[in-house]
Amino acid sequence: MAANPKSLAKELSKRGPHSVLRGDLSLAGQPGVVYTPAEGFNLPAVAFGHGWLTGVGKYTALFEHLASWGFVVGAPSTERGPVPSAVGLSTDLLTTLDICLGVRLGTGRISVHPDRLALVGHGFGAGAAVLAAARREVAAVASLYPAPTSPRASDAAAHVTAPGLVLVGDKSVGSMTSDAAAVAESWGGDVQLRVVDKADDNGLAQGRRMMAALGIGGNERHTQQRTRYLLTGFLLHRLTGDKTYAAFSDPTSELPGTTSLTDPGSIDRELGSQINQLLGR
Repeated sequence: MAANPKSLAKELSKRGPHSVLRGDLSLAGQPGVVYTPAEGFNLPAVAFGHGWLTGVGKYTALFEHLASWGFVVGAPSTERGPVPSAVGLSTDLLTTLDICLGVRLGTGRISVHPDRLALVGHGFGAGAAVLAAARREVAAVASLYPAPTSPRASDAAAHVTAPGLVLVGDKSVGSMTSDAAAVAESWGGDVQLRVVDKADDNGLAQGRRMMAALGIGGNERHTQQRTRYLLTGFLLHRLTGDKTYAAFSDPTSELPGTTSLTDPGSIDRELGSQINQLLGR
């Protein structure tokens, strides 16, 4: 009997069975951090792109969570200024994957499998992850609450054939600051777009941030908890092939706290209609 997605979501929202180690990517020439299980060979690896004006330290809980479930997680700490380059961050994400593959991690009892790689990002970094995936074949891509980038991630998404997960907060659906619908609609392979209930696109990063002080986003427990189980389940299925978590790759699955949108273009059409009404067209 297949496991109940609700019980799996509850399990995946908690810390996994592995002890976690933290390292410094700069030792391999790339500013950033890396989190790994204490040991394991042929592990899956994730390169994570941070949000706009958000340091990688704001995602520590997410990185530790993924590592506790058996993933190597590398996050470049670059392009942190007010006018960052999405292309620059996408290049650093690919470099991070190469480091995870080619550099001895931990005590030497950790290795990464070349066919178990994923690109993940949040906000600005979600767009950068899509740009990176258009340049390199990986096993999975997760674009978490993507914000518009230049060049546009929605254009790059058409060249991404890896299975994709795109999330948008229900408070941000139809917002001009969200690129989720456009990215999902353009995706070149299998993709699921999920609206996360009671979530804001800027709520994934932890702690007090500059944007929170300006009244934008903030530390949201619902956003963080639901994102963790959605992302972990998706990656466990796509990177390890564990069919226990197949529901997290299936857009028809009913996952707690989320709604799957099978027609991403409907969001952009509704937004366009609202804009035209405001302009009196």
